[in-house]
Amino acid sequence: MNRFLKLCILMLVASCGGGNYSAPRNLDNACGIIRERPAYFRAMKRTERRWGIPIAVQMATIHQESKFIGDARTPHQYALGIIPVGRQSSAYGYSQALDGTWEEYQQSTGNRRARRDNINDATDFMGWYMDGSTRSLGIAKSDARSQYLAYHEGRGGFSRGSYRSKGWLVNVANRVQSRAEMYQTQLYRCR
Repeated sequence: MNRFLKLCILMLVASCGGGNYSAPRNLDNACGIIRERPAYFRAMKRTERRWGIPIAVQMATIHQESKFIGDARTPHQYALGIIPVGRQSSAYGYSQALDGTWEEYQQSTGNRRARRDNINDATDFMGWYMDGSTRSLGIAKSDARSQYLAYHEGRGGFSRGSYRSKGWLVNVANRVQSRAEMYQTQLYRCR
C-alpha cells in the first residue's frame, strides 16, 4: 500500500472520532454557555417546552451532575487502594443517568436510540424525570433544590426523606438552587 493511501485512511479514521464532550469555558455564566454552545440552549428550550422544566433548573442540574461534560463517568473504585473493581455506579453522560433509569426513559418515551452523551437526549431525560417527580411527588418544576434531591435519591428515597440524614447532599441541593437562581437572572438579561 502506498504512503498516500495509508495517509488517507489514517485521516478518514481520525475524522470519525468522538464528539466534543469538553465543558464550556465559563460555567458561571449562563449567557456565555449558550453563546459558546447554542445547541445546549436549543436542547434545553425544547425540554422546557415539552416538559415544563425551566432552562435554569436544567442547567444547574447538569452543572452539578457533569459540569457539562458529555461523557462524564463516576470515578473508579479500588480494592486495597490499587486494584480497580469498577465504577461507583453506572451513571454516565451530561445527566449522569443510571443504566436502569435510562432504560426506563427509553421505554417510556419510545426513544430507543437516545444516548446519554447527546445533549438533546440528556436534557429530554431530565425533563421527563423531573416532570414525573412533579406528578408523583408534587414538586414544583421551578424548585431546583427539591427536584435535585428527588433526582439524586430517586423518587422513593425523596418521599422517604432519605436525604435528611445526608447533610452533604442537602448542601449540594442548596447550591443547585442557588446556581439555578443565578442562571435564571443571567438568562433573563441575555435573552
